[in-house]
Amino acid sequence: MGSEVIILPIIFGVFFAIAYLYFSTRNKERLALIEKGADASIFMKGRQEGAAPFWKIIILNLSLLLMGIGIAIFVASILHYSLGVDEEVAYPGTIFLLAGVGLMVGFNMTKKLEKND
Repeated sequence: MGSEVIILPIIFGVFFAIAYLYFSTRNKERLALIEKGADASIFMKGRQEGAAPFWKIIILNLSLLLMGIGIAIFVASILHYSLGVDEEVAYPGTIFLLAGVGLMVGFNMTKKLEKND
């Protein structure tokens, strides 16, 4: 009965410890590099010049994923009611298929977006 009370603080403690270790280690590494006189541009290596903002990529991929799922539900209902395909086969199959197509289209559009910016 008391284990429910203990598990929740343990989970939050683990997340806090991971975040603390990540940020404190990163800070110590940066301070050591600055102390040695290293160039500050090495902290910005992950950011490419002309790359699209992260939020645009997330919104683009999420919107295409949700549109793919919506179209999949519509197509699955057509398959089920018009063609007599089993409901257990039609819905999961088309949802996974068209969600994957949406993500693939999002990947290609993200590549074009990064080339244009």
